[in-house]
Amino acid sequence: MALIGTLTSGVSALRTFSKGLEVVGNNIANVNTTGFKSSSASFADTFSNTLRSASSSTGDSAIEVGTGVQLAGINSDFSQGSLSSTGNATDLGISGNGYFVVRDSNGVNYATRDGSFHFDSTGNLVNQQGFSVLDATGAVINVANYSTVSSVSIGKDGSVTAFMPDGTSVSTQKVGLLAIPDQDKLMKQGNNLYDFSSTGAVITGIGAAAANGLGTVQSGSLELSNVDLTDQFSQLITIQRSFQAGSRLITVSDSVLDDIVNLKRS
Repeated sequence: MALIGTLTSGVSALRTFSKGLEVVGNNIANVNTTGFKSSSASFADTFSNTLRSASSSTGDSAIEVGTGVQLAGINSDFSQGSLSSTGNATDLGISGNGYFVVRDSNGVNYATRDGSFHFDSTGNLVNQQGFSVLDATGAVINVANYSTVSSVSIGKDGSVTAFMPDGTSVSTQKVGLLAIPDQDKLMKQGNNLYDFSSTGAVITGIGAAAANGLGTVQSGSLELSNVDLTDQFSQLITIQRSFQAGSRLITVSDSVLDDIVNLKRS
């Protein structure tokens, strides 16, 4: 029974620490991904076999044998990454709290910290997937007669100002930001997008930047990944050693089983 338990513990270590390596590997792979938030794996012991229960009447202490390790959770670090200047006026970074909200062609809304935006041919402000960026009222941001506009600027409060060839300017909408009350419930959808439907945030809660605790918009900048490579490589070494120890545990168990099988031949 002890040998079987040893093998079980070793297998659980390989299975669990391989997931830990996947988390670290994903972090390192996304070190240059705009607005990426790193994750970390946490571990917990599994059910223990109780050989003797603790007793207050006899004074006996419990005797238990653990059965291995399991993945307790994968938690994201939502701390802000550094803002890097790009020189592109429609690249937007958020300094502080809040998420941009984009809407796909099916009307589904997503939250994102990736402000890699541009205006399409119809004057809509869109992200790299062509999803429309929403304003402080939840409407699609659009600059009318965009083909005749000389330039567009976006202020720290998200205000979109279009400049005409004759020198006049028109301020239309403000880029909206959405406060997420429970960021741990954000679901990654790929392409730097999050499903926020389980967080308690609703689209009617979208507001203007620099108001009600929301951050400011930095035009011409993008938020970098918050991955710390030094920390990631340290974690990589630690988890790798744990994986190797689990492998060794299985090897030793196999060797002992082999000795038992060969006892009859001695």
